[in-house]
Amino acid sequence: MKTALIDLQYLPSLEYFCALQDYSTIQLEKHEHYVKQSYRNRCYINTAQGVDMLTVPLTNKHGKVPINEVKIDYSIKWQNNHWRAIESAYRKAPFFEYYSDDLKKIIYCNYIFLFDLNLALLSFCLKNISFQPQISVSVAYEKNPEAPYYDLRSLIQAKIPYSERSFYKPVPYNQVFGNHFADNLSLIDLLFCEGPRSGSLILASRNKG
Repeated sequence: MKTALIDLQYLPSLEYFCALQDYSTIQLEKHEHYVKQSYRNRCYINTAQGVDMLTVPLTNKHGKVPINEVKIDYSIKWQNNHWRAIESAYRKAPFFEYYSDDLKKIIYCNYIFLFDLNLALLSFCLKNISFQPQISVSVAYEKNPEAPYYDLRSLIQAKIPYSERSFYKPVPYNQVFGNHFADNLSLIDLLFCEGPRSGSLILASRNKG
């Protein structure tokens, strides 16, 4: 049985979920060093002004420490900023009211560690696309994991276009703003716009080679 070994990301992109579709078991990397300017603490949503990046601020003490020890900086009112941006972007979306309460509770839960916030958000996302793989977390860092693990860590990077990888091909769906489809946003864009169809659209967006 194949197991995907992958990093945890903040409100992950469609590409992230496409990458996981071939795996019934997933292991989340808990002992990697934090990677700056990555999807681990940022995501992209669609707004009236175009695609916007949301970033979870972190304390200064996160250089070369395990990701599970990276702390969120609450001296910045990031929760209010993120929720205002999400609400402004999606309150007119067909399924906003259906998912918004659960998402808001997680964002305002005041998790100390980024890993725990991202894990809660991943569970929210997986549940709502009706994809329930077996989830575990790593117990130590393995530079070169052996089978049955397939190493997907750091493959999905904000700095590298998804077109240079092989996980995702855009399948347009109705979005709240714009005449042009904004691809590979956070899964919440798809959820708020398409609701129960989100899971099938993820499957349709999976690049099969």
